Amino acid sequence: MNALTATHKGAATRDAILEQAYSIACSAGLEGLSIGPLAAAVGMSKSGVFAHFGSREDLQLAVLDTASQRFVAYVLLPALKRPRGLARLRAIVEAWFDWSRHTDGGCVLLAAVHEYDDRPGALRDNVFGQQQRWHRELGRAAQLAIDTGELGADTDTEQLAFEIYGIALVVHHDAGLYGFDTAAARGRRAFERLIGSYAATPTA
Repeated sequence: MNALTATHKGAATRDAILEQAYSIACSAGLEGLSIGPLAAAVGMSKSGVFAHFGSREDLQLAVLDTASQRFVAYVLLPALKRPRGLARLRAIVEAWFDWSRHTDGGCVLLAAVHEYDDRPGALRDNVFGQQQRWHRELGRAAQLAIDTGELGADTDTEQLAFEIYGIALVVHHDAGLYGFDTAAARGRRAFERLIGSYAATPTA
């Protein structure tokens, strides 16, 4: 086996471990990740898993990064193809609602906030950074809607981002209990009412 083949095989093995770890974390959270059961699930020894991730925390951080990348790819990137303004902001929110149906048990990112909000360390720092970036993206999308004249010039983008986040949280919460369609429909009505309160004109 040459070096290039070995590198490709190593990357494929790491990806397989991450995929299984992500699946476990969706259902059990990052704290539910255990090297032993994970190794058994991917048909490896514990030492084999540790060869790719030096510690359990390294694995958890890698899963967080994977979750963040998938979230951005599913929610944000498609919305960036929409026109700047409310069309883009609505696309972000709609995809964010829909994200709850594509997380195989739960959202790793939301669960991680509850797991690490009061636990200083690298994991909390990662979660905090991810959440800050997402709040900024929401605020940026809101600012573009101000720039297009669809939202009032006095709109507080940080406050609006906070309120949008609250709607998305309750949609994700209720989707599992009452069904996605019901939760998403209520979420859309709440979002439109919220946007209406910030609109530059009644028809925005």
